[in-house]
Amino acid sequence: MEGKNELGQRGEDLAARFLEDAGYRLIERNWRCRQGEIDIIACIADTLVFVEVKTRSGLSFGHPFEAITATKLTRLRGLAAAWCAEHNPQATRIRLDAIAVVAPRNGLPTVEHLLGVF
Repeated sequence: MEGKNELGQRGEDLAARFLEDAGYRLIERNWRCRQGEIDIIACIADTLVFVEVKTRSGLSFGHPFEAITATKLTRLRGLAAAWCAEHNPQATRIRLDAIAVVAPRNGLPTVEHLLGVF
């Protein structure tokens, strides 16, 4: 049986692959600072994208996007600002996205990508 950490890691791997297949260039994964963690930092064209990934094995406890609250998005915005202060990116635009992964034990996973969630 897959544990929560393994499921989350598998979801982030699927999300990263999804973004790369869509033409994004991954910059960093699981960036941490005192305030928390950003799951994926990527860029496409002139846009720097900070991505929150939520993974579930099924929908019995609701859709993964339901776990991305206003509080979590506010925290992600602060984390994005902290990353930018530390790295001084040259991007002309910044965007916060969310990716939901439903990865059943037996079956194909699904990945949904919401652009500009905050």
